[in-house]
Amino acid sequence: MQRIAPRHFSMVREFHLADFFTLGNAACGVGAVLLAMMFMASSQLEHFFWAAALAPAAFIFDVLDGRIARARHQHSALGRELDSLSDVISFGVAPAALGFAAGLQGGWDAVMLIYFVCCGVSRLARYNVTAESLAGDESGKVKYFEGTPIPTSVLLTGVLALAAWQDRLAGNLWGGVLQLGPWELHPLALMFALSGTLMISKTLRIPKL
Repeated sequence: MQRIAPRHFSMVREFHLADFFTLGNAACGVGAVLLAMMFMASSQLEHFFWAAALAPAAFIFDVLDGRIARARHQHSALGRELDSLSDVISFGVAPAALGFAAGLQGGWDAVMLIYFVCCGVSRLARYNVTAESLAGDESGKVKYFEGTPIPTSVLLTGVLALAAWQDRLAGNLWGGVLQLGPWELHPLALMFALSGTLMISKTLRIPKL
């Protein structure tokens, strides 16, 4: 029998310090999704509040990883992709999951939530492709965003947390529910559609601080 010489396969890159903060962002997003599911299973509000609280925590990690990378001059294409994937979880999937857990469970609500996540994915993909052309010549830093950045979805989780605080979840959601054709629509779901639309706008330019 032919002996196969052992070979060393390295699947793990040497992470920079900023990358660990990026993973902290992703961890917050996954935790928020799990807590949203726990709330649906248990109906215990503390699970909902903890899920909502992980949104600003993810935002803090997201801010810190960028600042650390710039301060240490440790930018990389892989780090940028890692950041985008984390943002999709924390600021796309997690808010949508929290909205569904809050009671946005009608057919049109689901369309709005899916649209919101797809807009977030598209927004991040476009940013990664255009980042170099939008960067300043002297610093390499992007000067402005085309469309609202996906972390602005923390405002959505804030609204949902306020609704939970005022006992306005499920059947008590602000705006009630409408029957449009075969499916139900909670008007509150429109804030997800608005957020997604603003993210993919090419005419809206926001200076990057």
